[in-house]
Amino acid sequence: MSDATSPRENLAAQLAEAVAGALVADLEHRDRALLVVSGGSTPVPFFERLAAMALPWSRIDVTLADERWVSEDDPDSNARLAREHLVQGPAAAATFHPLTTDDATPEQGAAAVASRIAALPWPASAVILGMGGDGHTASLFPDSGELGLALTTDEVAVAVRAPSVAQPRITLSAGCLHRAERHFLHIAGDNKRAVLARAMAGDDARELPIRAFLACPLAVYWAP
Repeated sequence: MSDATSPRENLAAQLAEAVAGALVADLEHRDRALLVVSGGSTPVPFFERLAAMALPWSRIDVTLADERWVSEDDPDSNARLAREHLVQGPAAAATFHPLTTDDATPEQGAAAVASRIAALPWPASAVILGMGGDGHTASLFPDSGELGLALTTDEVAVAVRAPSVAQPRITLSAGCLHRAERHFLHIAGDNKRAVLARAMAGDDARELPIRAFLACPLAVYWAP
């Protein structure tokens, strides 16, 4: 089967259509719309599909659910991924808002990032979440000492460090991410489906942080 017709490509196209529809619908009664996306390899085909669509991009703000505390030209940067695959083509007219500053650590930069993100046109039209094999979403990691804070705080952004990840990170808090008209979970593979099934069978978000979003409601986009 060619990539053009693979289940993951078809899923990306369906998600792009749904998100585009959400943005257009909100822009009928709002001056600007906000889209919050996640990093990783899974969303790249979705980014490229959405970026090619003829939307009123000049009225759309784009930001990230979380970010590694690295420079924007670092290969691990979610901002770099978004700029290369989403904020290009027609979507280059969108306004992109990164989650990093020139500060040495996310703890030092968190307040400035929070102020920047709080000024965006909330509620977001759509938040696109991913999920790791450990049940994390955004940078809400089960082994992070900051998880409890990130799940409960009224703050917009939280600096995060976790033994399971190499770089320090910054994440939008669960409370901030909940401030959206629509939530989408974009995952692929049988392992992720099994993790989601386990998450749905319980309610402890500290064990599997994706549980913090299962009652949003959450539209699940999954492909093998």
